[in-house]
Amino acid sequence: MKKLLLFSALMGLMYQSCTNSTIEGEEEFENIMKSDFSSILDLPNVSYNYANPDLPSHFRSNALESIDNTPSNNLITDAGATLGRVLFYDKNLSANNTIACASCHIQAKGFADANKLSEGFLGGNTGRNSMALANARYYDNGRFFWDERARSLEEQVLLPIQDEVEMGLSLSELVDKLQALDYYTPLFQAAFGSAEVTEDRVSKSLSQFVRSMVSYQAKFDAGATQVNNIGNDDFPNFSQIENQGKRLFFSGRTQCSNCHETVAFSGDQARNNGLDALTKDAGTGGITGRNQDLGKFKVSSLRNIGLTAPYMHDGRFNSLREVVQFYNNGIQDHPNLDNRLAQRNGRPIRMNLNNQEIDAIVAFLNTLTDQEFVTDVKFSSPFVAR
Repeated sequence: MKKLLLFSALMGLMYQSCTNSTIEGEEEFENIMKSDFSSILDLPNVSYNYANPDLPSHFRSNALESIDNTPSNNLITDAGATLGRVLFYDKNLSANNTIACASCHIQAKGFADANKLSEGFLGGNTGRNSMALANARYYDNGRFFWDERARSLEEQVLLPIQDEVEMGLSLSELVDKLQALDYYTPLFQAAFGSAEVTEDRVSKSLSQFVRSMVSYQAKFDAGATQVNNIGNDDFPNFSQIENQGKRLFFSGRTQCSNCHETVAFSGDQARNNGLDALTKDAGTGGITGRNQDLGKFKVSSLRNIGLTAPYMHDGRFNSLREVVQFYNNGIQDHPNLDNRLAQRNGRPIRMNLNNQEIDAIVAFLNTLTDQEFVTDVKFSSPFVAR
């Protein structure tokens, strides 16, 4: 106990707390971080940079800043995101210590799941496919889950923990469980100025870690830095077919960029994309109770889309080619079909893409794969393999 108290005191001196429970002017982690819990956690001597990544100019535009859903009372800090990283990978957040957030959001898969439905702590399946997490901070309306039932990321990160299929813990059980784990004492101390575990602190630190998952080092980003107009100019580092796909993606003929906006390639609101003529899953309509919302789902980011199969809320498509073929000639005439996918007569659009054009769009979508992001150690598991 004396050792832990001394440890916490030392960590407290290293970080300056502020009134909104974030830390400003964070300093280096000391070797004591590794020496005391090195058998459990592999954390660096110097904290990874989560708060101020070196973003390219196209990620510092007004268009992107205007859709950043980071709240003023939960700005990303290095210590907060470090705590969030540990929580994200910790199976102690489930009732039987078998499931972590990372079990359904796998880094190598762009923080998505290779299965149509994810497996919960007792072997049951989730109701929908696990969404990829990259660039979650750039969802315009700040709502989360396919049906947008969570009003913020801070709300979203706590719901799977409490879900009776996914992780199966009440929040009071969660707090008691984490408070009893010694390795969280210095982490909460560093992030919040005291070792106390609370629901709010768990929510904030997990949200900080997820918001720090900004993917900006794909082939697309290398090209974007070399042109004046991202949507219109060919990229010098692209192949001919990749540039053709880019032109098609940003053209009025396909409407792709009208729903997947900005260089985050995310949406502004839930939409019905004509997956089914009759409602099979109520989507946001099941939350709002409004008929006009039936079959509407969150428009997810296309970042790392080449890694995140299967696709759609139910994982019905196994490849990107299937997805593009669906938008080409398979959109169904649902009553709530988004007008961006409808002709003037109200019928679903038909893009009339040939096979080579479909291949071109797929080639472009694969330029959004960010190998640096999906292998970056700061987003990987901090737990020592056993």
